[in-house]
Amino acid sequence: MKKCLIIANTSKEESRQVAQEVSDFLTEKKIKVSVYYFDGFSNENPFDGNDLVITLGGDGTVLFAARGCARKGIPVFPINFGEFGFIASIQKNEWKTELQKFLDGKASVAERSMVQASVIRADNKIESYSGIGLNDVVICAKTAARTILFNVAYNLASLGKYKADGIIVSTATGSTAYSSSAGGPIIDPELDALVLTPINSFSLSSRPLVLSPKGEIEITILPSRQHDVIITIDGQEPVDVYEGDRIFIRHINQKVRLVGCTEQRFYEALQSKLNWSGGPHA
Repeated sequence: MKKCLIIANTSKEESRQVAQEVSDFLTEKKIKVSVYYFDGFSNENPFDGNDLVITLGGDGTVLFAARGCARKGIPVFPINFGEFGFIASIQKNEWKTELQKFLDGKASVAERSMVQASVIRADNKIESYSGIGLNDVVICAKTAARTILFNVAYNLASLGKYKADGIIVSTATGSTAYSSSAGGPIIDPELDALVLTPINSFSLSSRPLVLSPKGEIEITILPSRQHDVIITIDGQEPVDVYEGDRIFIRHINQKVRLVGCTEQRFYEALQSKLNWSGGPHA
């Protein structure tokens, strides 16, 4: 390995100090290091030319790195400075040991699916927006507690007309995020899947669906009283969508490579972060 990029989340107090410690550690090993300070939102691409990206932050920092690294095949080494750490699973007190294992070729590297959303504008039939994410795609009204109407199809087979505050399409990795809080199932990240979860559906018959990753979801915005509708990917800056727009969502061929994100760490996070107890008095 010749070059490494460190992504330090500026909202985490310790990130600058640890960034320096990691930089010194790698510099001693004759590895060129650069640091990028991330404030939660960025459209920049600091990833080109690097052999490894180390993130110092929570899962949101990992999502930023994943969007930039997946198609380039750059592995991401996620050190957790956040609250949950479902993705950023390497703890602050173990980064040196885990990083040495990676440099020695002994670290486990998980591959996680990425989702892509493309918006086809109704009036001119061209792609007006496209983006990728590791967690999810969310389509909802700009204002809270406002229902929108949309039609959903999977591989051209209609899944019906939905009236809801919105809809979430997540990867297995993103099933522990917004989808879970909206009542969606938690999916083992080793399973490739697309999870379709309505947000506050008008009908009790609307239930989350787990779909094959080989297919494509099509969501069409239908006429309704709520005209201000947005799409967001991984919680980034929202983009307006309009009546008649069609949104196509599918997995991309490339997967992001996450260092140290083992199945054991995932289930440990479920127990510790979601307070899974195993019984009423455990």
